[in-house]
Amino acid sequence: MKLTVIGGGSSYTPELLDGLFSRLDKIPVSEVWLMDRNPERLAINRAFAARMAETHGNPFTVHATGDLREAVRDARYVVTQIRVGGMQARINDEKLGLRHGIVGQETTGVGGFACALRTIPRILEVAHAMEDLAPRGFLVNFTNPAGINTEAVLKHSTIRTVGLCNVPIGMIMEVIKHFGGEVPEVELDYVGLNHLSWVRKFSVKGEDVTQAVLDTFIEHAAEEWEVEEVRENMITAMRRLGMFCNYYLQYFYSTPSVLASLRAKPCTRGEEVVKVEETLFAKYRDPELKEKPEELGKRGGAHYSTAAFLLVDAIENNRGSRQIVCCRNNGAIPTFDDDVSVEVPAIITSEGAKAIPQAAPAPVIRGLMQNIKAYESLAVEAAVRGDRKAAFEAMLLHPLMPDANGCAALLEELLEINRPHLEGTFF
Repeated sequence: MKLTVIGGGSSYTPELLDGLFSRLDKIPVSEVWLMDRNPERLAINRAFAARMAETHGNPFTVHATGDLREAVRDARYVVTQIRVGGMQARINDEKLGLRHGIVGQETTGVGGFACALRTIPRILEVAHAMEDLAPRGFLVNFTNPAGINTEAVLKHSTIRTVGLCNVPIGMIMEVIKHFGGEVPEVELDYVGLNHLSWVRKFSVKGEDVTQAVLDTFIEHAAEEWEVEEVRENMITAMRRLGMFCNYYLQYFYSTPSVLASLRAKPCTRGEEVVKVEETLFAKYRDPELKEKPEELGKRGGAHYSTAAFLLVDAIENNRGSRQIVCCRNNGAIPTFDDDVSVEVPAIITSEGAKAIPQAAPAPVIRGLMQNIKAYESLAVEAAVRGDRKAAFEAMLLHPLMPDANGCAALLEELLEINRPHLEGTFF
């Protein structure tokens, strides 16, 4: 069986492959193909992956290519983890937001919007190549913004796709750490969109432990939100709502304090990651290194491979297991269109993910969900058609964007900065 990683030059690749070795009895991969447009990083990761495989008895062969069609041909699973424009594009997004007095962040607000415009055409390029060369394959999308990219494939490709984020599995692992149990024994009444979600109920082995979990998570809130004012806002929100709030809701529930903390930092998160990746790739180059280094933990993405291969295992073996993924709504969340991407518990079978019907979200969370979902759907159409009107409308909808005149000016600057990555769409 062929597994392909698009964005194989990513610093996350060793983490992904490390999680595969312990699951080969369930996921019989015989070929791993790494594809990337950065030949230097691709070569480093290919050599490191081969050394990792060797220490495990060479259960699969490792290949590297810069050719998308060669990479996806006959692949059973294609994992996407790309960053169009590299880390510099992320840094540009972060600084663009701060210049305009708004949050500059990778997946939320103007940063997520710019990332979506750059990325959607490339994700669809992968999906269309799969339609030709791997029509029965599955596209597993980790690429940010994951929910928007998943919606683009759902609406503009026939390929089967599931979007993944490590946040839900991270929550489950935290529950296990404090309350015990195994992954299948922990159920979250989890509703929302990617990076915009709430947990209304926690169950372990069928027992409702919501209040105990919420109290524990609030007690350890400093591990999630380091800035005191941000943390206090999030604690207030969780206590008043009686729900656990996704880390990314800080950008909506504590906007002024988040913005102040971003402005006070000497560098952006993207610039921090550049330094982390320099250290990582220096390690990856070492011919004696055969296991993922400890420094990889600083990159983020905890439980990344766990999420990926729980999903792949469930599809490959028709498990019918319950997992939280980005998938087609199809009526699961009332009042949302059928064809949009939502992040909810789903049943995973050999046909992919089917969202489990959800209780209607309360107005206090439904309003923000509807707002951001409308923005996301407009962002998809803007990226697919190169439509400046849809792009402006998407920005005008988003609560973290400027006023109308500000959106108009911000859009033109955003497009110009990203001109090298948007040729053929907006230009």
